[in-house]
Amino acid sequence: MRDSGAPWVSWALLVVCFMLAVPAAVPEADAPASAQAQVEIPESRMPVVALTFDDGPRASTTGRLLDELALREVPATFFLLGHRIPGNEDLVRRMAAEGHQIGVHTYDHVEVTGLSRADFDLQVGKTRSLLLDILEEGDFWLRPPYGSTDASVQAWADSPIVLWSVDPEDWRDGDVDRIVAGVVEHVRDGDIILLHDLYPTSVDAAVRITDALLAKGYCFATVEDLLERNGIEAQKGGLYRSGRL
Repeated sequence: MRDSGAPWVSWALLVVCFMLAVPAAVPEADAPASAQAQVEIPESRMPVVALTFDDGPRASTTGRLLDELALREVPATFFLLGHRIPGNEDLVRRMAAEGHQIGVHTYDHVEVTGLSRADFDLQVGKTRSLLLDILEEGDFWLRPPYGSTDASVQAWADSPIVLWSVDPEDWRDGDVDRIVAGVVEHVRDGDIILLHDLYPTSVDAAVRITDALLAKGYCFATVEDLLERNGIEAQKGGLYRSGRL
């Protein structure tokens, strides 16, 4: 299940990981003791995480974030608010064209538990319809605001439901150092990282987090690719907090 306009999503992970292959020094059999050969660590052994961003799109912040991700060839997953899409259609198209996964975060950022089916469809279905009008096809997985789910949400979602395993609460105080530490000091292989592309400080933090994890040998994938890489077959109504089994 892949979103439209993203022909390289399936191999973006391979590109990033190949570029980040970590050289290990080992002596060559016929070389002097001081000579070293470089051996690449296979991509399959590298830790992989998913960056996810909620509450956009917003022209000033999302545009800058996309610029920074493009420079690093890092894919991410964006869960969009429907009421922010009109006027930002070009940002949505750019996300898809550059290989990012696009999902739904409701229309008005409302808690979906307790909604009637009609109201749920207005919040989720209306946002999907907007995305379909722009991109013509796509699955648009759901991230419910506040991570709130219940049996009805799972039954009505019509897609996998994406939660998270690392949350630095970047909305709380705008402290970039704290946000970066909240991710870099706790992240591990398979994590889904929750951030927001609504705040300039969150974009600053996201750039620093990306660079720090790249330096540590991490690779990045969309949520869909992260699950697939780890042999997880995403199901409609299924809850996914990380890419770990």
